[in-house]
Amino acid sequence: MSEQLLISILAAAVTAGTPILYAALGELITERAGILNLGVEGVMLIGAVSGFIAAIATGNSWWGLAAAMLAGGAVAFIHALLCISLRANQIVSGLALTLFGTGLSGYLGKAFIGMPVPQPFRDQPLGLLAKIPFLGPIFFHHDVLVYASYLLVPALSFFIYHTRPGLILRALGENPAAVDALGSKVFLLRYIYVILGGMLCGIGGAYLSLAYSPCWLENMTAGRGWIAVALVIFALWNPWRALVGSYLFGGIDALGFNLQLLGVAVPVFFLNMMPYLFTILVLTLVMVRKGGRLATPGALGLPYNREER
Repeated sequence: MSEQLLISILAAAVTAGTPILYAALGELITERAGILNLGVEGVMLIGAVSGFIAAIATGNSWWGLAAAMLAGGAVAFIHALLCISLRANQIVSGLALTLFGTGLSGYLGKAFIGMPVPQPFRDQPLGLLAKIPFLGPIFFHHDVLVYASYLLVPALSFFIYHTRPGLILRALGENPAAVDALGSKVFLLRYIYVILGGMLCGIGGAYLSLAYSPCWLENMTAGRGWIAVALVIFALWNPWRALVGSYLFGGIDALGFNLQLLGVAVPVFFLNMMPYLFTILVLTLVMVRKGGRLATPGALGLPYNREER
C-alpha cells in the first residue's frame, strides 16, 4: 500500500468518523447522567433534515447547523419528558424515538431530495499544520466541524473528570440519590444533559447533510446512530476512547470504499456490512476482555423517584 493511499484512507477515516463521534459524545453525556437513549439514529436524522432545510431556506450552513442543534435538542426533550418526569421505560422510548425520527425526517425531506446545499462546509486547511508531513493531510485538511470535534473531546474529558459539575454528572448516573442529598436538582440536571446530548447528535446528523455528502437522502444516517450507541460501550464512557473508536469505525467504512476503487473482488454487500460486523466484533472483544463486567453507570436506565430514597 502506497503512502499516498494510506494517507487518503486515514484522512477519510477522520471525515467518516466525525458524525459518529458527535453522536457518541452526545450519547455519552446522556448515559453519564443515567438516561439511556436508543433513539440516537432518529435524533441524527431529524438533525440532518432540519439542518438541510434551514440551510436551503437561508442559504447559510451555519444557520442549518443551529437548526439541527435546536431540532436535536427538541427531540431529546421529548425523550427526557417521557423518561425523567413520566418514568417511562427508557428502552421503549428510545426505540419509539428512532421510529419517529425516521418517519418524520422522511416526510419533511421528501420535497428536498436531490437538492444541493448552497454553501456546504468545505475543507479549510489549517495553514502550516496542514503542511506537516503525513499528519497534516490526515488531521488538518478538513472542515471546521472536524476541527471543532478536536476541541470538544478534551474539553468534555476535562469537564467530566476534573470539575465539580463533572463529578456531579458522573454521580447522576451512579447514585442520583446522593446528588439529591447534596441539594442539586436531579431532574433538572438530567433534562439539561439529555437535551445537550440530543444537540450533539443533531450536529452529527447535520454533518452528514451539510458537509460529508451535502444533500438530503432518506435514512442517510445508515445505522450510524446505532454504531454511536455501541461505541459508547466500547469507549467505556470515556471521551478519548470515543474519539479513537469513531475514527476506527470511520476507517473501516473508508477502507471498504477504497477497496471498491481499487477493484478488489469483494462483494459490495460485504463491504457495506463491514462497519457493522466490526461493531459486533469489537463489542464481543470488549465484553470478553472485561469478563462481562463494564464500567456502566450504576443507575443507567433506572427512573429516579425522590420518595424512594
